[in-house]
Amino acid sequence: MTIRQQSEALEHSLLCDWATFSDRSLGREQPIAPCPIRTCFARDRDRIIHSKAFRRLSNKTQVFISPEGDHYRTRLTHTLEVSQIARTIARALRLNEDLVEAIALGHDLGHTPLGHAGERALNAVCPEGFRHNEQSVRMVRRIEPLNLSHEVRDGILCHTGGRHAQTPEGRLIHFADRIAYVNHDIDDAIRAGILAERDIPQDIQNTLGATHGQRIDTLVRAVIDYGVKNREIGMDAETEQAMLALRRFLFERVYDGQSAAQDARAEWMLRTLYDHYINHFDTLPAAYQRLTEDGDSRARIVCDYLASMTDRYAIACCKDLFLPRSWNRT
Repeated sequence: MTIRQQSEALEHSLLCDWATFSDRSLGREQPIAPCPIRTCFARDRDRIIHSKAFRRLSNKTQVFISPEGDHYRTRLTHTLEVSQIARTIARALRLNEDLVEAIALGHDLGHTPLGHAGERALNAVCPEGFRHNEQSVRMVRRIEPLNLSHEVRDGILCHTGGRHAQTPEGRLIHFADRIAYVNHDIDDAIRAGILAERDIPQDIQNTLGATHGQRIDTLVRAVIDYGVKNREIGMDAETEQAMLALRRFLFERVYDGQSAAQDARAEWMLRTLYDHYINHFDTLPAAYQRLTEDGDSRARIVCDYLASMTDRYAIACCKDLFLPRSWNRT
């Protein structure tokens, strides 16, 4: 037996019977020879980590655009927190940790620069619409083809929105993503002076806890307890309602309030860049122009290019294209 086959056999003895087993994967769009060492999902995890799209996450906004401080989350640190939370739950429920980690690390690869303001801008201007979960799948299929397993692509696609992933590991990422961002966005808002812990409604604190660590612990335990009892991914109604109430609180106090002025600038920047590249399509990198050969529209391809940018590169492009050269030297 190869090392991979030994690992696959070990999965059948260690994982619960409703987990997803590597040797039962539905496979890849382009068949390849199995790795003698890694399972298919471990291989996918490695492909994502070594991708350019993953490295760019380190310079993409999570919530606060260009914050003054080194401790604010980026899209990369958010991704790592989602992965840690998901693996903790997966290990407790004896689900496939390699599959969970691959989906978690890839779930935001298609996110725009400049946070959700960038996503709103592209969704408004692109005739086909723009959703970051769909763009993440497009990233790993068309823009930087990683030839990932079906289960990983499905989990990435279904981590947000109304779709339900086909695997419990994929459905787990939906919860891990929310657990991560409702907590770390509060932490960053407190760091920015927008919130204080005491501002969180008392009924939410009574259910989830009064500190960052207590809230994460409560939510993680809720998913584990639900899985043990029901052999499915979910959360008891009281805890889930408290988490959703905390999410609404964030929209009211942080997402739709304090960052509105910065978001407006970010949306203007992405819309302006979109208009420029639609009218100057031949200035896009050749790799993007070639996507038209498979029938993709110019609007879709311009969105591909803009979504692939980091904050730093998008800002640099805006300066280079729209400011007088002499103004760019300061």
